[in-house]
Amino acid sequence: MNAATAELIRIAEELRDLELDDADVIGELRAVLAVRHLADHRAAMLAGALTRLDVAARGGRRPREVLMTLGCAPSVAARMLRVGAAAEALPVVMAHAADGASSGEHVDAVVKGVRHIQMRAAEPVDEDARYQHQVDLWSQVLSGATPAEIADRAQKLGNQLAEEQDGLPAAEDRSINEIHCVKTSEGRWRVKGNLDAEVGVKLAAALEEGSAPRPEPDGTPDPRPAERRRADALEGVLDTASRAGDRSSPPRTQLLLTVPADAPDAAELEFMGPISLASLRRLSCDTSVTTIIMDGHQVPLDMGHDKRLFPAHLRKALYLRDRCCIKCGAPASRTHCHHIQHWSHRGETSLNNGCLLCPGCHADVHHNGWNVILGYDKHPWLIPPAVVDPDRTPLPAYNRRTMHLDDAA
Repeated sequence: MNAATAELIRIAEELRDLELDDADVIGELRAVLAVRHLADHRAAMLAGALTRLDVAARGGRRPREVLMTLGCAPSVAARMLRVGAAAEALPVVMAHAADGASSGEHVDAVVKGVRHIQMRAAEPVDEDARYQHQVDLWSQVLSGATPAEIADRAQKLGNQLAEEQDGLPAAEDRSINEIHCVKTSEGRWRVKGNLDAEVGVKLAAALEEGSAPRPEPDGTPDPRPAERRRADALEGVLDTASRAGDRSSPPRTQLLLTVPADAPDAAELEFMGPISLASLRRLSCDTSVTTIIMDGHQVPLDMGHDKRLFPAHLRKALYLRDRCCIKCGAPASRTHCHHIQHWSHRGETSLNNGCLLCPGCHADVHHNGWNVILGYDKHPWLIPPAVVDPDRTPLPAYNRRTMHLDDAA
């Protein structure tokens, strides 16, 4: 153990043993944050050395993997490696970072900002220009700008440089397009992206087209907020894409359902993990499901056959009968085929056991208390939950919404 390592361990032990002093919370917090900023900078420099000296490679691992085994979150490891790799080229930034007055997030924002500006140039940026970019962006840090505001400033400088040198503006650069899909601890998915103008406009237009408010069957306004409507519209876009242009055929999504032989209620769906029975029923309405029975050693005991539900001819028949989502009126091309009696309850795949529901209304039927029945008129009727209508009076499908119960005698 060298002297530097020993000293750092001593500082860590002192911090760990400090007791909270209510008399000077602000002062102590300021001091602790200064230590944190200095530690961030030191860690980034060490991460750079980890890469430069091939320490990780000698152990058969990548630097990011080494940092993660030491306790870093993936995003923090990526930030350390990014800042460490830029240290030699950005001396102004590193000199200020070494003072401990700014967070690692701000330093990283400047590092990414300088890189972004360089990418906008038609020719390599010289040392003088890079120096000016560092000074400009660091002045944003000193003025109290957030990392997002620093990124905005970098984009503005990059666009100016692109105009001067006939380079490529950020809005047209597909090389920096990115989409991140991260599964959360709640089993949900967090989606984050950065798209060029053309792809972004296409996405916005597709979501706008499918996210218009639609009234409930009883005429009350659409209760979904705009964010929820856009999420529902995104599912419709994905379903349309999965049909590969053939609107008469069901989506080609393949679902792999793994069921433990000794614990059927612990079924897991590929990419999602454990799911509820209600979710399984909804997903199995309009996709292919392959069920695999596993023993305690994860060895398949039995594999079911893919069941392509609601083939093209039945879907066309539902199009002709229902015309649209029976609950909200969404276009038929954006709907799922729903089993009125659940497929998992041996409900048959037939015209008399099916109806069209858009993704949002499909979720309402499976999760929020709405029911569907087939009337004597051979058309689907909706029964609202008691919280919507205490009498639970049946409502006709959207394309027959002007009808009343007396009309269907």
